[in-house]
Amino acid sequence: MANVVRCGLIQTKNDIVPKIGGTDKATIEKIKANMLEKHLKYTKEAKDKGVQILCYQEIFNGPYFCAEQHNSWYDAAEEVPNGPTIKKLQEVAKEYNMVLVVPVYEKEGKGVLYNTAAVIDADGTYLGKYRKNHIPQVAPGFWEKFYFRPGNLGYPIFKTKYATIGVYICYDRHFPEGARALGLAGAEIVFNPSATVAGLSEYLWKLEQPAHAAANGYFLGAINRVGTEAPWNIGEFYGSSYFCNPRGQIIVQASRDKEELVVADLNMEEIEEVRNTWQFYRDRRPETYEALVKL
Repeated sequence: MANVVRCGLIQTKNDIVPKIGGTDKATIEKIKANMLEKHLKYTKEAKDKGVQILCYQEIFNGPYFCAEQHNSWYDAAEEVPNGPTIKKLQEVAKEYNMVLVVPVYEKEGKGVLYNTAAVIDADGTYLGKYRKNHIPQVAPGFWEKFYFRPGNLGYPIFKTKYATIGVYICYDRHFPEGARALGLAGAEIVFNPSATVAGLSEYLWKLEQPAHAAANGYFLGAINRVGTEAPWNIGEFYGSSYFCNPRGQIIVQASRDKEELVVADLNMEEIEEVRNTWQFYRDRRPETYEALVKL
């Protein structure tokens, strides 16, 4: 009998418009509560559809505030795993017997902030976190170096109840080295929660991540927001979240403009089948790659 894991992705948008040029703590908390409630609704839908592993979008419980540079948004960060959001979702994961990948704005200490994804196992156990390694500073509207330190945890994998998974976050996807590291470490499914707009990256959306899946022989789930977020209006978050298989083929894809849950059945036996055909890991020559990591 095939080893099939049912996985899901949630693509949504923020509905509450903050002030431009920073905001206040009350508005931040209102946004976070609204986005959490919205994701809980889709998480319940995922449970009803039999989803076993579910991933939320980048900084799921906020707007993409990196569209401006204002230190009031530092108040959106919370501890991982001891903050209220992760604690709440540990309860949900246990209740639904579902693995959750939860990207949030993390506060490690005073002024020490990361773009992070927590991984919670199906029994509610916090397994660990991935911190976004590649931090962009791209005009207009992607001022992430103002908000996040580069990740310092490497490229961990997480052995969940249903599969071994890895996480890459948004801008990371432009760098094949981490995608390869996740595969070498044993990832069977890699999730890439993102926030990216049309006109900037859309031409790469269906190229890079299927290429990572094919080069490494694993499944990949790519997530993007939808809509245009006021007050910044830096462009259309074009959705189009999808899963692709170890051959790099997109097997299910969401719309460009609707909030929705994407569900796919991933047959884990395809990984070995593909890797037995394409022996990329066997034929690697790491002793010849030294120049790639020289400064």
